[in-house]
Amino acid sequence: MSHYLGFDSSTQSLKALIIDAAAGKIAASAIVHFGKDLPQYASPDGVLAHADPAVKHADPLMWLAALDLVLKRLADAGAPLAAVRGISGSGQQHGSVYLNATATATFAHLDPARELSAQFAGAFSRSTSPIWMDSSTTSEVRELDDAIGKRLQDDTGSPAIERFSGPQIRRFFKTDPAAYAATVRIHLVSSFLASVLIGGDAPIDHGDGAGMNLLNLRTGKWDAASADATAPGLLAKLPRVGETGSIAGKLAHYFAKYGLPAGIPVALWTGDNPASLIGMGAHRPGKAVVSLGTSDTVFAALDKFHTDPDGYGHVFGNPAGGFMSLACFKNGSLARDRVRTETGVDWKFFDATAFEQTKPGNEGRLALPWFEHEITPSGRPIGLRANFDFPAAPAAVRIRATVEGQVLSRAAHSAWVGKFDTIRVTGGASRSRGILQTLADVFQATVETIAVTDSAALGAALIAAHDTGGYSFDALAAQFCPTVETVLPRPENAAVYRDLLPALASLEK
Repeated sequence: MSHYLGFDSSTQSLKALIIDAAAGKIAASAIVHFGKDLPQYASPDGVLAHADPAVKHADPLMWLAALDLVLKRLADAGAPLAAVRGISGSGQQHGSVYLNATATATFAHLDPARELSAQFAGAFSRSTSPIWMDSSTTSEVRELDDAIGKRLQDDTGSPAIERFSGPQIRRFFKTDPAAYAATVRIHLVSSFLASVLIGGDAPIDHGDGAGMNLLNLRTGKWDAASADATAPGLLAKLPRVGETGSIAGKLAHYFAKYGLPAGIPVALWTGDNPASLIGMGAHRPGKAVVSLGTSDTVFAALDKFHTDPDGYGHVFGNPAGGFMSLACFKNGSLARDRVRTETGVDWKFFDATAFEQTKPGNEGRLALPWFEHEITPSGRPIGLRANFDFPAAPAAVRIRATVEGQVLSRAAHSAWVGKFDTIRVTGGASRSRGILQTLADVFQATVETIAVTDSAALGAALIAAHDTGGYSFDALAAQFCPTVETVLPRPENAAVYRDLLPALASLEK
């Protein structure tokens, strides 16, 4: 049998996906939407309400309730759970979970007669978990920067970042030292759920661990100086770091009630971005992924460890071995939608007609729709109209100016990674022919769309097949990540966009 199970615990839902690796097919899937399916946790978008808009936390009991429910849904639907031979998963990066001294016994003695959320109700030293959306750690970021300096980025892959787990841990220590002292283990979302599956203490992998400002990617170990600067005694509270491709443990007997075979291997879980790298079939250098969502991201495998000299990009571990880069741009699809609304056109016009009515380069007219405080590059918030020197221009001109400005920015801030021969595009805007052609022309790379919707969950299942079943990532990518559409670059436009880079730099100042 060749069935493997992958989970993806994202901000708003928990997905489960079973693949048949030998047949190259998805055998079953299920999803739990936190807001709709678990209303008792009062988290309509997976986030608890808070008086401070900078504070974004979630209830870890909600994730446990979702794990029980998604497995029940698979079982009720007749999914081939008994045929599963390995498991892995991904979790929203940077989220941290804080456990007290009772947690060890809870992990070790999971009772199939009781739900997980009830069994872990008293196991947390901190009742809520800060997640990647949290931006309440500005002072802690400054303190870590002052303590460690540029070496933090050079060795851990990123400068201190508000959403990263290290600054979040430091804030917890500062604001509630007694609860921090009562904390015996600090997990990430990924390693916490892996620990539940094995009924023990799962390691943290290099992919998700790199999103903490604590893991030295050069040594593959926790960075003692960074840990000491974060909080006292932190090293003793962190799980061990697992080797890429290793096994976290064996599936606990608790999960046999859903039909899963107890004792099957559970591979290390990773972060959602590293899992998506695998799920998009981009595990080798030379192939990048551009995700066009609420925020746009650009990520790719690296041929060797190196960091962004400008400090905006991040480096994580690659579940296929080595490292990956990632840059996140806050103003993505929501910004494009606002431009569309302000110009009074429909998506057909935005995606195609606007590009038919204008020429590449837009006669030098360029814009950056920064409706939110941008993070790549980090700078002052700039409104859309401040970026337009041609307010009376037709809608098509404004739309091309927006798309070309965004794509040029994505290219400029990923140039440190290296040359991409191929770009795989995902997200809702990947349906836009105009955006796809602009990506191809600006990057001078072949752009592909693929038939993958849940790339993190699929990536987790592929990791399970590789790490526990011995399947190659190349073969798995060929089966599960086939190309649907290809857009070729037009060489005559390379100089057009290269000549616009100074104008982009001026807009970003």
